Amino acid sequence: MRIIVTGGAGFIGSNLVHVLVQAHEVCIVDDLSSGRPENLHPAAMMRTMDILDQRLPGVFEEFAPEAVVHLAAQPSVTASFADPERDHAVNVEGTRAVARAARAAGARRVLSASSAAVYGEPAEIPLREESRTEPANPYGTSKLTAESVLAEELGGSECDFASLRFANVYGPRQDAAGEGGVVAVFCSALAEGRAPVIHGNGMQTRDFIYVGDVVGALVTAVAHEGALGGEGIQGVYNIATGVETTIQALADTLRPAAQFFGPFEHVPEREGDVRRSALDPAKAADTLGWQAAVPLATGLGATFRWFARR
Repeated sequence: MRIIVTGGAGFIGSNLVHVLVQAHEVCIVDDLSSGRPENLHPAAMMRTMDILDQRLPGVFEEFAPEAVVHLAAQPSVTASFADPERDHAVNVEGTRAVARAARAAGARRVLSASSAAVYGEPAEIPLREESRTEPANPYGTSKLTAESVLAEELGGSECDFASLRFANVYGPRQDAAGEGGVVAVFCSALAEGRAPVIHGNGMQTRDFIYVGDVVGALVTAVAHEGALGGEGIQGVYNIATGVETTIQALADTLRPAAQFFGPFEHVPEREGDVRRSALDPAKAADTLGWQAAVPLATGLGATFRWFARR
């Protein structure tokens, strides 16, 4: 199968590409604004390009993908407050551009990365796909709007599509800088012998999912038999473990791997952070036959070792 991965030099994208190239022809589209050249796999084609570039349709037409995995995004909640117009342009209009290019090139399936941020402060735990969506920040709003844009552009066409709402993804190749994710930030600090910095009292909860499990979900969704005809997989799916973990427990779980037993530093909570989050992954299990398999302690150990080797 011929597959385009936007954002393929980034954290999730590069982990996905390293798996896909074992059995498929892969083309990466990435502007390298946050992705890293060292993440690229030599077996994949590379087009250095912003997804808002007017040349994007030509790249899709030339490669003629059967499937597209759209991971390119403005991923920072903080940046979304600072520049909501840019956040909207990349996450909403970028998704529109990718969907249109994929449809015009004859792709049979488009998978687009969404986020747990679309739910905002949860009305229930764990959150189901039908739960109330009230994003607490511009980033969550742009991701929710992007889901509608994907359906608007591809609904009624021969191109199947799905938006995958990722929980808090962590693992090797994640960047600790900027909006790198709490696991990456903690691992980076511990690898340097510094105490992790916890925002608030540490009792906030998140649904942490290892990047290898997310890659498994994407590979499973790309290859789902609906791509060959039939009803397809149209809709939204939570890609998560369904388990709540406090930030304090996360830091404590990292202690043995890092051999760090000192105190943690606490600073005030951040604007826009929700207090609790966990997503129900039952729909992905029922429809796609996928479920997370990597225990938190195992994934955290592998992630810390990657940071320690850098």
